[in-house]
Amino acid sequence: MSGMKLAVMGAGGRMGQALVRAVHSMEGCVVAGGTEQPGSDLVGRDIGEVAGIGPLDVDIVEDPLSLVARVDGILDFTAPAASNIFADLAAQARIVHVIGTTGFTPEQEQKLEAAARHATIVKAGNMSLGVNLATALVEQMARVLDDSFDIEVLEMHHRHKVDAPSGTALMLGEAAADGRGVSLEEKSVRVRDGITGERRRGDIGFATLRGGSVIGEHRVIFAGEGERIELSHIAGDRTIFARGAVRAALWALGKPPGLYSMKDVLGLS
Repeated sequence: MSGMKLAVMGAGGRMGQALVRAVHSMEGCVVAGGTEQPGSDLVGRDIGEVAGIGPLDVDIVEDPLSLVARVDGILDFTAPAASNIFADLAAQARIVHVIGTTGFTPEQEQKLEAAARHATIVKAGNMSLGVNLATALVEQMARVLDDSFDIEVLEMHHRHKVDAPSGTALMLGEAAADGRGVSLEEKSVRVRDGITGERRRGDIGFATLRGGSVIGEHRVIFAGEGERIELSHIAGDRTIFARGAVRAALWALGKPPGLYSMKDVLGLS
């Protein structure tokens, strides 16, 4: 087995299967393991067969502890509580942990920062090249355009997504806030209902749509007097996130412990 040994946490889910296929198809890495929740009927099955690429002679397990001790990195698009557990294990094993999970609370974010003292963690609300380039552009646009331009972030995902706004939408909102030199927490507007009054100058608004099988659509609108600039990204296949995550893992191998982002991976910092 040559190349970076990667394990996929939550290997039986839609994103997990996409990650397995991406690792198998990309140079410099191999599928070395995967996990599923205890009691899942996928535990004990061949990870390649579950992902639809044929047997890889690697079984899905339910115990992440035994797995992290024999791999170079883990790919994790699971849930915040699980990601915190995996981060602690990655810190103990001193390995790479790529996190595409979204919806962390401030307390859970602090736990990731603590784990990053010993693990090399790459965390992003979205792993795709296009979204991260769009994020960099949003920050630049917000820096150039003053707050006479109103900023709105619109996103839509499939009916099964459990957090809102999406991690990508928040990433774009953070970029806009950074460009303006303001705090997103102070400027974001998540809900509008009833008699809201006039829009406050400088606010960054979010609108969330859910339905069908939409993988991910995001649009950032800069609305000024007499003109409007819109930047959009449409994801048509989960492969873009999976390949980005694998690229992040390969980049992180050999890097010192710390909490990195896709901006670091792509040289956009």
